[in-house]
Amino acid sequence: MGPAREPLRVIVTRPREQAGELAERLAALGFEVVLCPLLELESIGPDEIDVTGYDWVVVTSPRGAHEVARRRVGDLSRVAAIGPGTAAALREHKIDAALVPRVSTQEGLVAELPSPPGRVLFAGAEDARSYLAEALDAETVVLYRTREVRPERPPDGDLVVLASASAARAFAALELDLPAVSIGPETSREACAHGIDVIAEAKSHDLDGLVETTASAARMLGRIS
Repeated sequence: MGPAREPLRVIVTRPREQAGELAERLAALGFEVVLCPLLELESIGPDEIDVTGYDWVVVTSPRGAHEVARRRVGDLSRVAAIGPGTAAALREHKIDAALVPRVSTQEGLVAELPSPPGRVLFAGAEDARSYLAEALDAETVVLYRTREVRPERPPDGDLVVLASASAARAFAALELDLPAVSIGPETSREACAHGIDVIAEAKSHDLDGLVETTASAARMLGRIS
């Protein structure tokens, strides 16, 4: 019998308040989790959002979903969520998404909305891509901003998990040569644009997908059977 292999060290870059469940599930699989929050989320914008009269309210992140649920005034007509993770965040507030596109990108969401979509409100981050709002001629309300956080020292790991395009940019700034697991195509595209080696992309763009894909990546690296 050969020597026992060291557990794979997986760097989790999510904001501190969002990292707990992912870290616990990875640790349960035998990984050594290295917590390295590279982002902070700050609520901004109006205290209340009047959703009356909109045919669709569109959210593109779990944080956006929570902010809409917390601040909305009036009755929601239909809500579109960019992916399963965002839809799950809505369900925590007893809001069911009327549309979750097959492809979890802004382009995928726009393609599956009715044409014309009617009056649309896009609720998201300060640095959100403009494609969706422009394609739908949507009114936009900014509910939070993302700020990059620089750790005191670079994290020591074997694999990094990237759950957003913002995280990809923040990790690239550390100039570490590590393979990455990505939550979805937009994150993969941003990571690759910054020279990060994405070795696996989650098939379902949510927590389950990240955990499953991290395990698959570990097998690719020969670190679990």
